[in-house]
Amino acid sequence: MNREYHKWWSKHLQRDMELLVFGHAGAKVLVFPTRKSRFYEYENIGMVKVLQDKIERGHLQLYCIDSIDNESFYCHWAHPSGRVKRHIAFEDYILNDVLPFMNRKNPHDCIIAHGSSLGAFHAVNIVLRHPQLFKKLVAFSGRYDLSLAVESFHDLLDGFYNDDVYFHTPSHFLPNLECSLHLNALKKIDITLVIGKEDPFLHNNKQLSSVLHQKGIHHQFLIWDGRAHSASYWRRMAAIYI
Repeated sequence: MNREYHKWWSKHLQRDMELLVFGHAGAKVLVFPTRKSRFYEYENIGMVKVLQDKIERGHLQLYCIDSIDNESFYCHWAHPSGRVKRHIAFEDYILNDVLPFMNRKNPHDCIIAHGSSLGAFHAVNIVLRHPQLFKKLVAFSGRYDLSLAVESFHDLLDGFYNDDVYFHTPSHFLPNLECSLHLNALKKIDITLVIGKEDPFLHNNKQLSSVLHQKGIHHQFLIWDGRAHSASYWRRMAAIYI
């Protein structure tokens, strides 16, 4: 299986960023790591191995990117407005560095956004904001409102709220989305959301699914037994849904 390591300076983040590519052809999968994790996590937890046959057959090509969660939502010493600004810079890096890189390497017209846990947030957020760039979305065990405080999970914005927070919180901006062009683009995307029935963010997932239904956006919303919030579950999910 083809495996490539890449690193370059991003002007949007003002730092070096790293990523791994697996495969040589097929639909391009933009893989976001889990909370505060690195670009090699997807390989380390056995997700690449689960998809190996599809990768070697040229059906999928994975682009496993790095996170900057420690500089954005989990940078607790920074003011919340700065945390969100750093997240926006990360989105700029994806849109202006990573996606063009993917398209230069592989002309396939299908880009899949995928992630688990906080990676699911990143995947859902960027697809709902920029649906014209994607054909498929696969999100496992996601939290789509980072201001929610549930169990040991805290409000990552400490009660702060502004337009940046609103427009980067899927549970907040999607209910008010009325642009027909934007909604029509979303209706063309193959969307799969998976969550465990004991996951603390099950209600948040149900809310998002309900809004998608209200907007006429077809999607799969699947609830697995248990908490289903670990690599052992995500490997099984990936084999089915990606």
